[in-house]
Amino acid sequence: MVQGQSPLEGLGVRQFEDIYYERRVLLTGHTGFKGSWLASWLAQMGAQVTGLALPPYGSPNHWDLLGAPATDLRGDIRNLSAVQTAFEQAQPEIVFHLAAQALVRRSYRHPLESWSTNVMGTANVLELCRRTPSVRAVVVITTDKVYVNNEWPWGYRENDRLGGHDPYSASKAACELVADSYRKSFWHADNAPLMATARAGNVIGGGDWSEDRLIPDLVRAVQAGTPLEIRSPQATRPWQHVLECLSGYLLLGQRLLEGRRVFAEAWNFGPVPEDNRTVAEVLTALQRFWPELAWNVSAAPQPHEANLLYLDCAKSRSSLQWAPVWSLEQGIEMTADWYREHHATGDASTVKQLEQYLESARTAGCGWIA
Repeated sequence: MVQGQSPLEGLGVRQFEDIYYERRVLLTGHTGFKGSWLASWLAQMGAQVTGLALPPYGSPNHWDLLGAPATDLRGDIRNLSAVQTAFEQAQPEIVFHLAAQALVRRSYRHPLESWSTNVMGTANVLELCRRTPSVRAVVVITTDKVYVNNEWPWGYRENDRLGGHDPYSASKAACELVADSYRKSFWHADNAPLMATARAGNVIGGGDWSEDRLIPDLVRAVQAGTPLEIRSPQATRPWQHVLECLSGYLLLGQRLLEGRRVFAEAWNFGPVPEDNRTVAEVLTALQRFWPELAWNVSAAPQPHEANLLYLDCAKSRSSLQWAPVWSLEQGIEMTADWYREHHATGDASTVKQLEQYLESARTAGCGWIA
C-alpha cells in the first residue's frame, strides 16, 4: 500500500467521503458478530480503531479469524474504570457503541445481566463520551425490538412508542431513553458532540456463532448431521445481511462527524418490505445452499417472543439516502458461502465479501460510495 493511501483506494473505491480515513474510532463490542464486521470495514477504510469488549464467545469466533483489525482492549462496559481506560487510550473522535447483551432467550435466564449491561453499561459509555473532549460523534446501536410490539402488519416508525416484553427488548428500549437523556441534558449546545441511535432488524452473515440464533444453530446442526429444531417457523422478521445495517451506521456516523445536527436522532435500518420473511421461508431459501439441511418444530414450551415485526425505514431512505444493496437471497447466498469456505479452509472470507458488497453498492449507485 502506498504511504498515505487508504487500504481500498487501490480498488478505486471512495467511501463516505473518506471521512473515516485516519479517524480515531472507539468501537465497543468489537469481538461480537456485528462489531467484528464493523472493525474490519473501518480498518479497510484506514481508520485508527480501538475496540473495547469482553473476550469473544467460544471457538471458533469471527474476531480471532480476522487478524486484529483493531487495537484490542478487553473489559466490561459495566466497569466504569475499564471504559475510562479505553477512552484515555483511544482519544476517539467518534464512538460506535455496539457492546450489549443481545440475546432474547438469554435475557430470560439472566435478566440482571441484560439490564446492567444494556442500561448501566450504555450510561458508562455515554458518561465517558461526555468527559472526553475529543469525542465529536456517537452512534448508539440498539435494536428493532425497542418498540411496543402490537403485532401490526405495518412497519414501526422511529416516533412509535418504545417498550419491550422480555428483559432484552425492554433493556434496549431503556438504552434509548438513556441516550435521549444524555443528548438533552448535556449535548444541546451548538458545539456539543452529536449522538444518534440506530435500530436494525435481524442480521445474518458469516462469522456468527452465537447461541439461540437461526443461522448459527443451522450451521451447528448441519455440521453435526442432525435436524435443526426451530421454535417459531411462522415468526416474521426483517432479515438483512450484516453489511446492510453497518453501511447505515457508517453513513449516519459520517453525517454526525460533518456536524449535521438534524441527524442526531433515532434511525431505522431494515430491508425492503418483501424481505420481511418467516423463519420457514428463510430455511427453505437456505436449503438451496445446504441441501442436507433438515428441521423440525420444537414441541417444548417457549418463552414469549414477538411473532410479527416490521420496520418502516422511509426516514433513512428519504433523509439519509440509504437503501439496502443486496436482496435477502443474495445475503443468504453470501452467508452460506462464508460458512462453506470457513468449513473447507478454516479462513474467513470477510474482506473478500466486503469488496463484493462495495462493488455491488457502486453498481447500484449508492451515494456513499464512488
